[in-house]
Amino acid sequence: MSTARRTGPREPAPHVADSHGLIRVHGARVNNLKDVSVELPKRRLTVFTGVSGSGKSSLVFGTIAAESQRLINETYSAFVQGFMPTMARPEVDVLEGLTTAITVDQQRMGGDPRSTVGTATDANALLRILFSRLGTPHIGPPSAYAFNVASVRASGAITVERGAKKAVKATFNRTGGMCPRCEGRGAVTDLDLTQLYDDSKSLDEGALTIPGYKPGGWNYRLYSESGFYAPDKPIGKYTKKELHDFLHREPTRMKIAGINMTYEGLIPRIQKSMLAKDRESMQPHIREFVDRAVTFTTCPECDGTRLSEGARSSKIEGVSIADACAMQITDLAAWIRGLDQPSVLPLLTTLGQTLDSFVEIGLGYLSLDRPAGTLSGGEAQRTKMIRHLGSSLTDTTYVFDEPTTGLHPHDIQRMNDLLLRLRDKGNTVLVVEHKPEVIAIADHVVDLGPGAGTAGGTVCFEGTVEELRAGDTVTGRHFDDRAALKDTVRESTGALEIRGATANNLQDVDVDIPLGVLAVVTGVAGSGKSSLVHGSIPADGGVVWVDQSPIRGSRRSNPATYTGLLEPIRKAFAKANDVKPALFSANSEGACPTCNGAGVIYTDLAMMAGVATPCEDCEGKRFDASVLEYRLGGRDISEVLAMSVTEAEEFFGSGEAHTPAAHRVLERLADVGLGYLTIGQPLTTLSGGERQRLKLATHMGDKGGVYVLDEPTTGLHLADVEQLLGLLDRLVDSGKSVIVVEHHQAVMAHADWIIDLGPGAGHDGGRVVFEGTPADLVAGRATLTGEHLAAYVGA
Repeated sequence: MSTARRTGPREPAPHVADSHGLIRVHGARVNNLKDVSVELPKRRLTVFTGVSGSGKSSLVFGTIAAESQRLINETYSAFVQGFMPTMARPEVDVLEGLTTAITVDQQRMGGDPRSTVGTATDANALLRILFSRLGTPHIGPPSAYAFNVASVRASGAITVERGAKKAVKATFNRTGGMCPRCEGRGAVTDLDLTQLYDDSKSLDEGALTIPGYKPGGWNYRLYSESGFYAPDKPIGKYTKKELHDFLHREPTRMKIAGINMTYEGLIPRIQKSMLAKDRESMQPHIREFVDRAVTFTTCPECDGTRLSEGARSSKIEGVSIADACAMQITDLAAWIRGLDQPSVLPLLTTLGQTLDSFVEIGLGYLSLDRPAGTLSGGEAQRTKMIRHLGSSLTDTTYVFDEPTTGLHPHDIQRMNDLLLRLRDKGNTVLVVEHKPEVIAIADHVVDLGPGAGTAGGTVCFEGTVEELRAGDTVTGRHFDDRAALKDTVRESTGALEIRGATANNLQDVDVDIPLGVLAVVTGVAGSGKSSLVHGSIPADGGVVWVDQSPIRGSRRSNPATYTGLLEPIRKAFAKANDVKPALFSANSEGACPTCNGAGVIYTDLAMMAGVATPCEDCEGKRFDASVLEYRLGGRDISEVLAMSVTEAEEFFGSGEAHTPAAHRVLERLADVGLGYLTIGQPLTTLSGGERQRLKLATHMGDKGGVYVLDEPTTGLHLADVEQLLGLLDRLVDSGKSVIVVEHHQAVMAHADWIIDLGPGAGHDGGRVVFEGTPADLVAGRATLTGEHLAAYVGA
């Protein structure tokens, strides 16, 4: 009888649970996607590339992340779901293998002044616990150091049931750290009374200068006929009591002009009716008045720290929590490491790691008390990343939208390390990106295109970085493109002199920015570039500012209305059909009566996010059916607004619809690389880079002599950067001066003059470390920018 012997360890059969290694997308049709099917490996880093408008965001954010969020929402109880917006299922045939998706986008953080870098991460909470344990004198629990918590004292009777009922007198105390004067905002608002009324006049003479307070109107009669003061007496001669009644009187029910009304002082009335509203939702003339009349001053009681006197008095080794939050994060991290307190060692370790994450991600120059609303899109995205770096979650999908925005080449390497760290914890990382340095670290690349808008929406390539390089796609062909240094640079025609600049971290900077050339201001994130350009260049009539701030406008605004393109289009339609131009405006007479020209019906759900459903009558076309019978060149107005810039440029360029005024605007939009944008697309759907290029196209016809651009390459594909450089050259050659704040090496190499700030960030920056031509910067290699630019051009 023979016995079976094992000759070696047997491979265990793979578990069926380990076979789900792919996210499968089949037949995606969101926005411009044309039945896209991809298979993405899980627990790997996948980068999505392609020209602007090729469909990257539609696939990553609009399909994969949106469906993941919708499925998570469905796991909540029906009661909780009632408080959440209903999300429609993305247009896709099959979506398999999804995991929980965490979106880290570039949306700016909330503008509430109580939201700071510290409160947006765990840093502030950890610091409050530290001070509640070690701070002397001891003033209370962690909430006593929180500027978001008010101090409350209350007393009353509570009933305790123990056998017979008894009423027990109890007092309740909660110690908060909020400054009572500014309520934790750090600033107080004062009304400039000279903007409300002219005190040399009486009410009968029309003293009030507030919008909506015209003599004879009800707002005006409330004061002129109240009887608390003589209407023919100049306000400057009111007694103390009359002035108090006029400005500050509590609400009082009384008869005015025979009608029961509530009278209250002018100041509380203005505060309720105007100042309590969101500034962006105000009508332009009201907004202009508020900007004039309201002055923000640092709170005199807490000196802008937002904290009560008690919270500021408690210190660790002579440092209060207000001092700690005002420190640059690099300095705060060093101070935390220097605390020798074994009793709170785990807390110090965790806080130290959180602060080190800031430094690692290139945000060491911030302070924890910096308002979150003042961060740029790139800074906001990196601050959100801090939350996830210390997270215990694995097998999660992280979705990033151009994480290198606003980063110097020196910082991109650190960002790459962080993306790889998230992947190595066992997460799926999906990144939409244009920079070759980030594409190079991908395990898997998906290239969308081949063009933008209707010319895109298909997968041109899927595979490894090496295969992409060898492939024949737009991204593959341009992957190793490097802009060369120019043989000759333009000579300046003058200089913009900046002397003794000290805004933010600038250290008494003196610099001459040459005019008549392409000048680039560069340096690591936080070195003082924006402070120099925005804080020192006089904002007079000759300077055209083109930045990435949101464009003021409602959901009804679109590229056609913003650029003035709609005006000649409406006139052309009116002339061809012999009717009024107002008929061809969705905000005027031609609007669909059901949705008032919005194209969608907005349902405001009060405590929930509002829901938008396409209008059933006009099917989202925004116009009354009768208006769509009028045609120009065989197209109705809704079909024209659905055209891309490229299509519209061709349509209005020749033939029956030839309209030179419209064609000129469309040419400028195509010039700045927005040929793929639909001219009727709501402005609220544009990215920061698209908004900036739209502003640039609008301003290209301006009389201004100096153009200031803030990172115009944001969101631009490698192939589009060349087009942008050509545009900047044309601006300079037409006699303009162009100043660009930029990190992209192609723009630096193409510059006539470079001003490099540094050497570091925060208080380690703020000095000019180089000024001269790109060739001199490369030859010297004396700065971080010089080293990276030399490596880029292969010098």
